[in-house]
Amino acid sequence: MNSASSPSLPPVGPALRLGVLGGGQLGRMMIQEAMNWDVRVEVMDPSGEASCRHLTSRFVKGDLQDATAVRAFGEGLDAITVEIEHVSVEGLQALADNGVQVVPRPAHLSLIQDKGLQKQAYERWGIPSAPYQLIDGLADVNAMGFPVVQKLRKGGYDGKGVQVLRSAEDAAVRGFDAPCVLEQAVDIDKELSVIVARNASGATAVYPVVEAVFNPEVNLVDHLMAPAAISAQLEAEARQLALKVVTSMDFVGLLAVEMFLDRNGALWVNEVAPRTHNSGHHTIEGNVCSQFEQHLRAVLNLPLGDTSPLHPASAMLNLIGAPDAHGTPVYTGLEEVLEWPNVHVHLYGKSTVKPHRKMGHVTVTGPDVASVQRDVLKLRERLQVNGTKTA
Repeated sequence: MNSASSPSLPPVGPALRLGVLGGGQLGRMMIQEAMNWDVRVEVMDPSGEASCRHLTSRFVKGDLQDATAVRAFGEGLDAITVEIEHVSVEGLQALADNGVQVVPRPAHLSLIQDKGLQKQAYERWGIPSAPYQLIDGLADVNAMGFPVVQKLRKGGYDGKGVQVLRSAEDAAVRGFDAPCVLEQAVDIDKELSVIVARNASGATAVYPVVEAVFNPEVNLVDHLMAPAAISAQLEAEARQLALKVVTSMDFVGLLAVEMFLDRNGALWVNEVAPRTHNSGHHTIEGNVCSQFEQHLRAVLNLPLGDTSPLHPASAMLNLIGAPDAHGTPVYTGLEEVLEWPNVHVHLYGKSTVKPHRKMGHVTVTGPDVASVQRDVLKLRERLQVNGTKTA
């Protein structure tokens, strides 16, 4: 047995049974890394058309929030992890109680599933975060005045479940009538992200800070730039703040820490994701150890990998479905961009496209941020995801 691995796990290789709850693109890219070590990943997903379905040694169609289904899937596994946080904590806790290594821990998933509990935890730990109030429904949406950011406490994902409300009239039309977090709107200069890995031995690895540029129409990341255009001091502060979140939580696994940099130069933690994350996709080509390999290392309690960048600059552009795209995906312009020597295309294996659905991403590397930024802007024009049908 590898002395660096957890004593409860078999050696890395085909004897090790690793399960993943969720079979989307995050699981798919992790499996691609796991193949290098001959780790044969088993996957459960509610969709029979999941991106991972053809890459697994065992695929189970099932409800990730059904405790009985999760427990049945995980029986006999050595370790289990997630590619989405909306899973049954009860089912995972039962597996942990029966000796399956669960990463991240069920208690951490329970905390992260509830944005209200997240905010309270930041307060306890002295983590700077936007002032907030917890409300039960729309009747209290004006508790902090306007403008205000309203977030569903549970169920929000990938830009959904978050609204910026600028007036009472706005709230009446778009507000959520459910338990929510109200946050004071931050005067944002930049949106940043830091990915941190921590294994069960307590070793940590922190990736360089990246800057996210959002598409305001669909509340998704359009592209990200690495390194972020911030000072060396702010880079150090952001990495230290992300590490403080991880150590305060005693987290094990891979954690993406999303932050705001306000116009006064202050950093605020926005939210965290206990898994591989869109803001780390560029690491496949951009860093010595990708976030997906790093996730495996953390889950299996192996030595953590080198997070150093391989290029002076890199970027990631999300490929999303065109506003009228439906049916089988058609990647217009793919052959042209594949001629570019610094471009790496990753398609997620989704059988159907919908408007604004994430279908893949492109990594761009280069000698400096300015040239990479120019290539990203050209890519947005040249590479489109359409469909065989239009609405």
